[in-house]
Parts: sequence; C-alpha cells; structure tokens
Amino acid sequence: MSVLYTVKKFESCGLAIQDSLMKSFQIENIKTPVVSVIGAGGKTTLIRALAEEYQSKGIPVIVTTTTHMLVENLPWFLLTPSPEGVKKLLGQYGMAWIGIPQIGMSQEGRDKGGGSCSHINRRVRKMGILPREFLEWVLGYGVPVLIEADGARGLPIKAPAGHEPVLLPQTTHVLNVYGLDAIGKRISEVCFRGDRAAELLGKKTEDILQEGDIAALALSRQSGRKGAAAVLPYKIVLNKADNAAREKSALRIGMMAWEKGFGDLTVTAAERQREQ
Repeated sequence: MSVLYTVKKFESCGLAIQDSLMKSFQIENIKTPVVSVIGAGGKTTLIRALAEEYQSKGIPVIVTTTTHMLVENLPWFLLTPSPEGVKKLLGQYGMAWIGIPQIGMSQEGRDKGGGSCSHINRRVRKMGILPREFLEWVLGYGVPVLIEADGARGLPIKAPAGHEPVLLPQTTHVLNVYGLDAIGKRISEVCFRGDRAAELLGKKTEDILQEGDIAALALSRQSGRKGAAAVLPYKIVLNKADNAAREKSALRIGMMAWEKGFGDLTVTAAERQREQ
C-alpha cells in the first residue's frame, strides 16, 4: 500500500497547494535531515508518505523510533538490526524501518538468523528504540532519518507527560501532528493525556475541544513545542483535512497561529491506494 497525500501550506492567510511534503517542510534540499515526528492523529502514516517521497526520488531513507511504533508485515521492516541488514534493505527497497521488537523473536526467527517480519513471532506488533551504539551508527550513516518520537494510542490529540516527547539531540526538524477529526468532541474522548490537555487549556476533560484549543496546544512550550529547542525548525501539521469543514477549521487554526507570530503550518489529507 502506498500513501498519497493532499498537501497544503498556510501562506498569506490562505492555503496553497504544495507539490510534496518535503517541499512544505522545507527539507527537500537538505541532504541528511533527522526529522522527529511528534503529537497524534496520523504520525505513522505521515512518516510512511514522507519515506515514500524519498524513495520515489531515489534517496535512501531510514525510519526508526525513540518510543515505539507499529510493525507491519512489509519486507523493509528489520527487527534484528545490523549495518549489513540496513544496507541490504536500502539497496533493495530504498528504505529501512528498524527497531527492536517489544515482544521477542520466535525461536524459528533466531534459528534462521533473519530479522524481517516473516521471521518474527506473530505476537510482535510494536518495535522500540534501538540500542544506543547502533542508533548512533544510524544517525551517522549519511541518509535522511525519520523518527516517530511520541506515542498517542491512536488518539488524534496529545498533551505530553514530563518525559515526552523523546527528541534526540541530533534532531534537525520537529513535525507536530494534530488530527482535525478531534474538533467538536470531548477532550476526554480525543486527547491522549486528556487531563493534562485540559489543565493546559484551563478546561475540564468533559469540555468540547475547539479549533482554538488545537492552536493553543500546538504553540505551547508546555505541550506542542515542549522539548523542541528554539533554534530547531518546528512545524505544525494539521492532518485529516479530508472535507471542506475540516479544511476551513485548519485555515482558522492557521490564522490563530499567525496572529501569535507563527506561520509554519502544513495541512494534509491522506488516502491509501493499492500499488499497481
């Protein structure tokens, strides 16, 4: 399955169609960015689409995590990472998704000496952070690295705990994702760590999440911008803008952010299509 995205950028108080995610995030001319994706509402799908853009341009790309991410039964996932295994996948597929399984490999996998998903116990559904030495090798290998650096349990909005997000010092860009499908629903229903989100917003967990709440969370140094150094490029991604009402909400959120002096906002809508 490949991921197609409609990508728009907040510009001049409107939304301008972009050719690619790479262009909207201003990383198309950067040779080896380390992009950390945080927040909620479609991080993994966004990472997949961005990885596929690199792949389509013939640029090898590595995907990993500093927390955990879902494992898919796809040949470019590598759960017994080694430099040789990574190089092989990059050469064969143009991308390598690598991490340590959170539930151990089956004995069959160890006997075969394999690390692909076909050799992993079916109970393995997530992969976690690489050992420090190997992670350092990955970051120094000389290709773009995309990192899922936050967890949200499938919810569209996230307010971070004290230890979150997990941003590496080598991070060059931070993408903070919010799901527009959360608007109009109770904070308790759509926010991971909803009590924290309510506290930051001065609301109750049973209050309705509004457009202004997303803008406030995204701009807060205690929430969306938490851990992202002031010198790092920080970009807000409003995902699931898949109808006119949500796109209008995205534009209003963009205007609110712009009024606060922030304008680097991308609006996306994803559609999965089977590869031909």
